[in-house]
Amino acid sequence: MASGIFAILDDVAVLLDDAAVMSKVAAKKTAGLLGDDLAVNAEKATGFHASRELPVLWAITRGSFINKLIILPLAFLLSAFMPGLIVPILLLGGAYLSYEGAEKVLEWIFPHKHVHEKPAAEEASDPKEILEREAAKIKSAVRTDFILSIEIIIISLNVVIEQSLTIQIMVVSLIALAATVGVYGLVALLVRMDDTGCYMMMRALDMKGFMSRLFMTTGNMLITSLPKVIRLLSIVGTIAMLLVGGGMYVHNIEAVHHLLHALPSVTAEFLAGLVVGLVLVAMMHVVGMIKKGLVKS
Repeated sequence: MASGIFAILDDVAVLLDDAAVMSKVAAKKTAGLLGDDLAVNAEKATGFHASRELPVLWAITRGSFINKLIILPLAFLLSAFMPGLIVPILLLGGAYLSYEGAEKVLEWIFPHKHVHEKPAAEEASDPKEILEREAAKIKSAVRTDFILSIEIIIISLNVVIEQSLTIQIMVVSLIALAATVGVYGLVALLVRMDDTGCYMMMRALDMKGFMSRLFMTTGNMLITSLPKVIRLLSIVGTIAMLLVGGGMYVHNIEAVHHLLHALPSVTAEFLAGLVVGLVLVAMMHVVGMIKKGLVKS
């Protein structure tokens, strides 16, 4: 009886060890998307009154959990009954990411005027209108999270597609959980940087000497660095989108892989993502012109 229990425990230990190893591999594969997820949601979770930042972020986090609960069972069913659809889904997701990344790159090169939207709490005084604006921004963030979640889960699933169903469920569920808890935990820290800075500067007024200067300097640094951190994350996220999007084509289409095999993998993935994205941007531009022509006529 005892030997049977030890055998079961040994099997569980082996299973957990295999899951840990595969989770590391899956985490590396999805690191770019996680960085992009962080950049996008850090930007979307700012622009609210300080008292509303965390409630809004919690609403987005809750939406992210719901997204994962919807996508995970569908992904496992896909793996079990229609594995042939995994690559097409990856390519569609790669096209979306490449398109978004290429649009941002074009915006950097050919900037155009934007109407900068004021924070909801400043632009509207009616509480109902403020909540409506918040709801719209939350909906946008959850929709973006849904698309990124599909890619994160499918990429993770693709890593363990040859493993047993138990390993698949453990690894993909762990990555999905880390994607939500890790990303939105960091976003929560980011959006509170300026409030922490203000608190430290106020505390500095009640102090003297070195501690006062330290708190004042640190608080000022936190306040001034938040926009720069979000901007940096936006740049990193854009590059990550092109790398991940291009990687879908380099690793899943033999012709593309053969064409770019002489280049370093990072360069090949970035180039593939940029080309796919620019083609899609051009196509959307043509479609937009056709629609305008039809409306005028």
